[in-house]
Amino acid sequence: MVEYSIGVIGGSGLYGMEGLQVHQERVVETPFGEPSAPFVLGEIEGQKVAFLARHGQGHRLMPTELNFRANIFAFKLLGAERLISVSAVGSLQEQYAPTHVVVPDQFVDRTRHRVDTFFGDGLVAHVSLADPICPHLSAVLGRATESTGTQMHFGGTYLCMEGPQFSTRAESHLYRQWGMDIIGMTNLQEARLAREAEICYSTLAMVTDYDCWHEAEEDVTVDAVIAILRQNAATAQGIIKHAVVELAAESTAGSGGGRSCLCCNALASALITDPSMIPEATRRRLDPIVGRYLGSAEDAEPAT
Repeated sequence: MVEYSIGVIGGSGLYGMEGLQVHQERVVETPFGEPSAPFVLGEIEGQKVAFLARHGQGHRLMPTELNFRANIFAFKLLGAERLISVSAVGSLQEQYAPTHVVVPDQFVDRTRHRVDTFFGDGLVAHVSLADPICPHLSAVLGRATESTGTQMHFGGTYLCMEGPQFSTRAESHLYRQWGMDIIGMTNLQEARLAREAEICYSTLAMVTDYDCWHEAEEDVTVDAVIAILRQNAATAQGIIKHAVVELAAESTAGSGGGRSCLCCNALASALITDPSMIPEATRRRLDPIVGRYLGSAEDAEPAT
């Protein structure tokens, strides 16, 4: 099977990838249900890329409605090793202005209603999330952003809120007091699940507004966000193209596309359950993720 080693998740305003030579659209079935939309599979500069519209075709899914597990598991089934997330965010700091790009390196969770692990049902794992973003992939995105001439900020903390409503003014000021940099509604669950699936993950956070804390700016509205989204979408496509070219060059330079970061072995010391006690159904469901550590599900003995 052809593997699409680079995945791209398009957020608000980015529902397609200009420059993607499309091979096919594919509905990917997962044990966790349906992903947000059919995957668009193709190539950018000869590098195989799988694209997913996070909120579905026509932006039909709220952040809380997203099937994060199905989305990330489907990328794993397609062979993705690196996952670039593009997201619209609000700025919580003066220096991050609309149309700027932030490549954050940390998250804080303020969500309440979301499943964000593949594990359970008789198999327990505790992955390290101290550094939730892949440093190598982030560095690639940083260089790609600079090469497009876009104003870029490297590092910072993304506060993930529940939504779908925007912040209250009190919340916005509180998050600023906490030292948060940007605010969005989707990326933390993706980062958690990508780490469990041993996929490198990084975020292109495209600033659209100043939330509601900035006295000199209007409070965030959908109309205002959409106006910036159109510009940001074109910026994101250019950055992704440059990033894919660099990743492809790494592969052809003799590295074979191999990864040296910790992401690719995240489960090596995370699985805690006695293998003999893992239910067969759970082992089979998670085989694409844990099979390299537990052996093929086909060879597993049923738990007694």
